[in-house]
Amino acid sequence: MQSLNTTAPSRPTASPSPARVHIKTHGCQMNEYDSARMLDLLRETRNAELVDSPEQADILVLNTCSIREKAQEKIFHQLGRWRPLKAARPEMKIAVGGCVASQEGAAICQRAPFVDVVFGPQTLHKLPELLDAAENGGAIVDVSFPEIEKFDHLPQPTASSCQAWLTVMEGCSKYCSFCVVPYTRGAEVNRPFDDVLAEAAHLAGQGVREINLLGQNVNAWRGLSHAGESIDLAMLIRYVASIDGIERIRFTTSHPSEFNDNLVAVYRDTPELAGHLHLPVQSGSDRVLAAMQRGYTALEYKSLVRRIVAARPGISLSSDFIVGYPGETQSDFEDTMNLVMEIGFDTSFSFLFSPRPGTPAAQLRDPTPEREKKHRLAILQAQLTSQARAISESMLGSQCRILVTGESRKSSSDLQGRSENNRVVNFPLDSPSRKDELIGSFVTVEITDALPNSLLGRLA
Repeated sequence: MQSLNTTAPSRPTASPSPARVHIKTHGCQMNEYDSARMLDLLRETRNAELVDSPEQADILVLNTCSIREKAQEKIFHQLGRWRPLKAARPEMKIAVGGCVASQEGAAICQRAPFVDVVFGPQTLHKLPELLDAAENGGAIVDVSFPEIEKFDHLPQPTASSCQAWLTVMEGCSKYCSFCVVPYTRGAEVNRPFDDVLAEAAHLAGQGVREINLLGQNVNAWRGLSHAGESIDLAMLIRYVASIDGIERIRFTTSHPSEFNDNLVAVYRDTPELAGHLHLPVQSGSDRVLAAMQRGYTALEYKSLVRRIVAARPGISLSSDFIVGYPGETQSDFEDTMNLVMEIGFDTSFSFLFSPRPGTPAAQLRDPTPEREKKHRLAILQAQLTSQARAISESMLGSQCRILVTGESRKSSSDLQGRSENNRVVNFPLDSPSRKDELIGSFVTVEITDALPNSLLGRLA
């Protein structure tokens, strides 16, 4: 087994014949962005083409996530499904990247010796070089955290639709007691202001109309202007909003402790910023929040929400919740439920606590029975579902501006778009000849029906 740890990879020359690549992505939007950049790299260096089936591929890439419990087992199950393909075609290359790769490193190759390359989130820019090195036999492992940012070695992104992710920072320095991200993606690293703007302008030039700014702790982003002045996320949003073609901006995932007055104000006076905010709270109990090392109380969170709602009336709020954190009592859980109902969260993510290796919370004693945790989670999810349904039903008869993203999954004669509050809206196409005209454009639809996971509408 070899270990490669260089900082500036050489660029392999593109292959004359296309390499067929299949990428399977687990986890968050950051991983979605990283997978897209891997494909850009392989297109540049290996003339790669993306294939839907692993059976067709010359290169199999598994981009992993370690946030949830048993993530490692899911990865090895997937690798087990790929093992017969490798046995039948030994020249096929299998690469494992992402947070589990960063966490497990060479242990992946020891358990799955047919894997050729293991790389971390900060070394994805080396993927072509690592694959070349694997041609000589033996697994190649590089899960380092190079000082030179990976973005310096990535080609310009290729937009695949009118929506795009744009990573503005990597890593996290919050060290919440339950979270493995600082250990798998490293401390916070900000992309330079000019680089972010250049990528946003490049995406706009390819027809992107909506950009989602990404970071594990995105509102902690800081940069320097040309005059040497510090710029925060709020100012960055204003600059991105000024780019021709960009008509809608989102950002995720934000931390309540980093949500400053400037960011509240940008909701008031930047219409391009979507009226939807994902603001993870994790718990409504001050005792649990303190144990999680979140850095705020439930009252401080509610105060922040009130300021945001005052700046953007009608804004839709979603959140993340962890149920069953070690030592969570029934009273703690009731505090969470009260917060959920008081704020009226829209569609949100909620999970049972998962002890992650190496985190402080993984060592805590947990007396609450698993059955009780699952019962609490079911209650929380039922309430969140009810609130989201009520918000959808309140939109009936209203006119909604959506970005048309393509054909509906259910019918090619219908189109699909996404509303400002992040709902999928399907509507019938009034004329087949208008399909290409409408896709990638903003249109106004009247909402006619609210389904469990989407809305129906008609062109207004």
